[in-house]
Amino acid sequence: MPRFLPFIATGFMSFALASCAGQGTHEMAAPNAPAPAEEIVVTSQRADSAGAYQTHKANGAVRAEPAYAPPPPAPMLAMPERRPWPPAYHDVGRDTFANKEENRFQIVREQPVSTFSIDVDTASYSFVRASLNQNVLPQPAAVRPEEMINYFPYDYAAPRSIAQPFTTNVAVFPSPWTAGRKLVRIGIRGYAVQRAVRPRANLVFLIDTSGSMNEPNKLPLVKQSLSMLVGQLDPNDHVAIVTYAGSAGTALEPTPVSQKHRILEVINRLGAGGGTAGAEGVRQAYALAAANLDPTGVNRVMLATDGDFNIGITNVDELKGFVERERNKGIFLSLLGFGMGNYNDALMQALAQNGNGAAAYIDTLSEARKTLVEEAGSTLFPIAKDVKIQVEFNPATVAEYRLIGYETRMLNREDFDNDRVDAGDVGSGQTVTALYEIVPVGGPRAVPDLRYTPSARAPAGSASEYGFVKIRYKAPKSDRSQLIATPINRAVEFARFENAPLDARFATGVAAFAELLRGGRYGGSIGYDDVLRIATAARGADPFGYRAEFIQLVRAARTAASMQPL
Repeated sequence: MPRFLPFIATGFMSFALASCAGQGTHEMAAPNAPAPAEEIVVTSQRADSAGAYQTHKANGAVRAEPAYAPPPPAPMLAMPERRPWPPAYHDVGRDTFANKEENRFQIVREQPVSTFSIDVDTASYSFVRASLNQNVLPQPAAVRPEEMINYFPYDYAAPRSIAQPFTTNVAVFPSPWTAGRKLVRIGIRGYAVQRAVRPRANLVFLIDTSGSMNEPNKLPLVKQSLSMLVGQLDPNDHVAIVTYAGSAGTALEPTPVSQKHRILEVINRLGAGGGTAGAEGVRQAYALAAANLDPTGVNRVMLATDGDFNIGITNVDELKGFVERERNKGIFLSLLGFGMGNYNDALMQALAQNGNGAAAYIDTLSEARKTLVEEAGSTLFPIAKDVKIQVEFNPATVAEYRLIGYETRMLNREDFDNDRVDAGDVGSGQTVTALYEIVPVGGPRAVPDLRYTPSARAPAGSASEYGFVKIRYKAPKSDRSQLIATPINRAVEFARFENAPLDARFATGVAAFAELLRGGRYGGSIGYDDVLRIATAARGADPFGYRAEFIQLVRAARTAASMQPL
């Protein structure tokens, strides 16, 4: 047996050398084909039983062959051609928004009172930006003027104490788009709770890990965003994590932020796949928050999703009813929207407005930083809930009025004094702005008098006042509302638009831009160039560059396409 070992070894060597000689090509020569004359091919070299080699000369080539040639090696299979993976599936054109009719002008003699819930959401502005950054105009229903305006912080005077958590700032100035009409700017600013005395946070991160979240601007951005938020929390705050895809489950029980590494480890391990049992995830998140309720802290569910619920309860009214009942337990709701193409804004708004909540849309890491780092206090810590505004206009000085935006937040007149009617919340240090367009008595009417309407007598009222503003709010842990009131008088009026406060003029520019994007019927002759002129002149202090970015978006809108190509 030992004398056959050299033959066996030589056979294996022959196979290896032949294989190496065939590398680098997908085609192999026939096993018995002669080698070209100009090259030397060594098929094998072995010692025969006497230790001698046999050499042959054929076609001018020297070939060394063993006395005993092993069977030719089997031909190697050619490697399949490497082709790029097809692009991941991406929905286009399935974004869902609630379409509300634009507020119309109201005749003061017939309808002198306007009532609405405040709105601190900013989702509309971020979605508009994401659309324009793709060189596409947003669909009109995606544009909510109040959320565009309230995306920006304004330099209103701050309250001195939490005992009265709001200040009110009113200004009256000419409308830049219709001569003879005026704008009334109503601004409020909430008290800023200092970090050293802010309450503990008991947070439940409810994270959509379904297959629709498997895009770079969805789950990966969710993980980055929530990781940044964890970095803003105090060690005695608590975080729990619930995820949902085809089913829902607890990924992390309530954990103190002092164990930050555990929280981040769970977040970083998340992956996407499966259906979207969003309703079950919402139920489990609220149950977990209630089971670990902190009576003296802030209890909040933070839902990160594209809103594409498709398993279990998907009816918006059923989900609204659920969060309405749960808010009475003292649990607030924050909604963080992600992605584009199948984003369900209508569902996000319904949950936010009925669950003591606010909605933001995260399209970039910079937006995540703004919402969850720079404005973490206002995002997490409310200073008032159920905040309502009611304006009574004076028929002696105002013929007509319209509220710009807030179509989804309108309330009945009697709702203002009814503490059982839910309204929006204001976070620590947050500013809220509302704009009315008014037609002074004798100005250009939008709704002319009827032919057979009896002539109205001169109405009673002070000629020095345009109206009266009332604000109702509740403390976060209270069920009884309190009232703040201030007049809208000529002492706060500016004769020229250019003399109005910078913040008021910039907010007007944003409102005009929103009216252009949604095709508003009352924008007069104003165009993108006019918006650029107003916003550029009123840019003012801009430490984070938000206003400079807005100016660039206005420029982008001038050349953007009306619809995204499929």
